[in-house]
Amino acid sequence: MTAATKPFIVNRMPGFGTMAIAVFLMLYLPISLLIIFSFNERESLAVWGGFSWRWYEAAWQNRDIKDAAFRSLWLAGFAATIATAAATLAAIATTRGKPFLGMTTVYAVINMPLMVPEIVTAVALLIFFAWIKVATGYTGAAYLVAAHAAFCVPFAYLPIRARLESMDATLEVAAADLYASPWQAFRRITLPLLWPGIIAGFMLAFVISLDDVVITEHIKSAGMETLPTYMLGQLRRSMSPEVNAVSAIFFLLSVVLVTFFFFLNRKK
Repeated sequence: MTAATKPFIVNRMPGFGTMAIAVFLMLYLPISLLIIFSFNERESLAVWGGFSWRWYEAAWQNRDIKDAAFRSLWLAGFAATIATAAATLAAIATTRGKPFLGMTTVYAVINMPLMVPEIVTAVALLIFFAWIKVATGYTGAAYLVAAHAAFCVPFAYLPIRARLESMDATLEVAAADLYASPWQAFRRITLPLLWPGIIAGFMLAFVISLDDVVITEHIKSAGMETLPTYMLGQLRRSMSPEVNAVSAIFFLLSVVLVTFFFFLNRKK
């Protein structure tokens, strides 16, 4: 094979390995240091003083951290459930329905939160919910759930739509040929095959909601701290190794969910 017809292979380009190592170091070295110093006996964030579970125990006994963590979990659970349900309906409508004029616009609208800066979305939601608060007088947690659900819809939509597009549509046609109603075909054929995509979409939406700060900071009412906003507030006051411990747990939870997401979506 001549030089003119030699295929382009990016991982064989000069300097690719060095660049890849540098990128991974910049990404994961700070996280590794955070996890290591979460086991530091001293209060110092830079000087090692021996291994200890001290800060994990302190975080476990901190009532404010427990309340914020519980609030983050139920908020992410509710928001991810709503977002996944909406994303599933949207994915079925855009992949199993007949093509129509404006379908590209529908795709753009669904995926808009991915392209618009999050701060813009947060300010827009703040203005919208402020108008509703003035009109109704309600200031509860429903605003946070609605805001997180709206923001997480495209994150749940992408894996569900990808799963639908990879499914063999002839199975649904065969069910219809055997006199199955649309609901029976969906319940017996489409939904069982779609479950991995739905679970993957739910987990992705859950993780996005769990660690969101910008939207939460703009929408939450007084006394409704989530774990990320609580940690941000602590960092503004004083850097405590407790934050390292909570961050390490947060990171571990995210890794578990993302790993599960990967195994659900890999091709067999």
